[in-house]
Amino acid sequence: MAAHRERLVAPLSWWIAALAFSVVCGWIVLVATRWPIGIAAAVVVAVVTAGTLWRYGDVVVSAGPDGFRAGRAHLALEHVASVEALGVKALRERLGPTADARAWLMTRPYVLTGVVVTLDDPADPTPYWLVSSRAPERLVAAIESVRQTGPTPATGGASHGEQEEEG
Repeated sequence: MAAHRERLVAPLSWWIAALAFSVVCGWIVLVATRWPIGIAAAVVVAVVTAGTLWRYGDVVVSAGPDGFRAGRAHLALEHVASVEALGVKALRERLGPTADARAWLMTRPYVLTGVVVTLDDPADPTPYWLVSSRAPERLVAAIESVRQTGPTPATGGASHGEQEEEG
């Protein structure tokens, strides 16, 4: 039984841009005030920007015996009809011209590939989940492997779209 887990962290270039933004903001404040205030402004902007970037990039995509997880959302594998790996062009198509407004998305602009998980749940109007993944083939293989072996007794009753509670 294969399992897959990946964290979709923001790339280094985004962190450098956040640092540059902080320096520019500090410089703008420095021009109008004194050094200590300019430095304090740069530090505050850096902390806020880094915190925001960390939170945005702190997304885990996983598949295993407990189901498929994308961020805090959980999908029991019994509700999966099919799963397909998407390359750059295919993901762009699914996000653009061929998109369904009812789809559930968990995509990041800095991850250019992903998976589409088609749902088989008549009670749910969501036709599919579209999720970013740096290793879509491994994610598909993990989901298919777990689907073929079946859910574990502890996770067999998990419901579609459950949200984990933050403690």
